[in-house]
Amino acid sequence: MIDHVRDLASVREATDRFLSAAGKLDDAAVAGPSRLPGWTRGHVLAHVARNADALVNVLAGRPMYASSESRDADIARDAGRPLEAHLADLRDSAARLTAEAAAPADWSRTVVMRNGVTDRAARVPFRRWIELELHLVDLDAGYELQDLPEEFTDREIGFLAERWSGRPELPAVTLVADGGRSWRTGGTAEGAPVTVTGSPAALLGWLAGRGDKGATLETTGGALPALPPL
Repeated sequence: MIDHVRDLASVREATDRFLSAAGKLDDAAVAGPSRLPGWTRGHVLAHVARNADALVNVLAGRPMYASSESRDADIARDAGRPLEAHLADLRDSAARLTAEAAAPADWSRTVVMRNGVTDRAARVPFRRWIELELHLVDLDAGYELQDLPEEFTDREIGFLAERWSGRPELPAVTLVADGGRSWRTGGTAEGAPVTVTGSPAALLGWLAGRGDKGATLETTGGALPALPPL
């Protein structure tokens, strides 16, 4: 059951964590590399701010981005700013999203995300939570996959398992977290699925293309499948 009110509270908490971590950087660190190939920390900060505005557009019924090119150009434009400009932008864009989410609305309505993907409006706050948590890891500022809130990790594994479900280029996969929690994902071919076992953080890292990308996971029934990029 999606609870957008609870997720909005989690977004506020995650925003505070993100701002706190970013606030400990300096201009030199902002210009340094993030964990995302080809992106500085400034690119990550700019993306998180522009994503807030993009989700305002989604909730307001406008296109998420004018185009993929404009999205990339806006991130590139803002990446090189000093830390204080990034922090102000992050605070202001988060406030705009909070205000839009507070407006009376039908949260059961269908909204259009990037690349024509559709979803329920009620899941937009969780999508924002994903951006904040995973990109805080990407910022390489002392926050790791193992530090993610347990509820978030569990739900994000389920979210990504759903995303990769039914993909014909993947074998059927059973994910098993330490403690016994399990999910199904991958293709629908007949036969025994590949079973992938590990810590929740390691499973999430593999599904999201982060961390050690599955190096610590154990598999039975076949090799660890190569996932498409997110």
